[in-house]
Amino acid sequence: MPKAGDLVVVGRAASVQFVRPITCRVIRVLDWITYDGWCWLDVYQLDAKGDAVARRSIFVQPAGLAVSSPAPVPRAPSRVGVARQVRRGPSPVGVPPVPRRADPGRRAAGGG
Repeated sequence: MPKAGDLVVVGRAASVQFVRPITCRVIRVLDWITYDGWCWLDVYQLDAKGDAVARRSIFVQPAGLAVSSPAPVPRAPSRVGVARQVRRGPSPVGVPPVPRRADPGRRAAGGG
């Protein structure tokens, strides 16, 4: 069964309506009731350059799909919980500068 993000080639083996194979990127597998061995897919149909040209819902046999590339595996963030350093320039004329705290990770003492 394909999953979201998979690049698949849909041809006659998947469904007789696809005389000429098309390449698609799977958006999701729909959970609609179908015949055994068939499924509905929401896909983006891709052109020769790999750009999406149409969004389609197609009725296919997953066993007949040719998976070109599996869905990409999400990367784990490299620095979780670390604040990004923001460079501050000079304040505009008439606007007082923002006071900077000594330690941005701590709250001021006396707060509740």
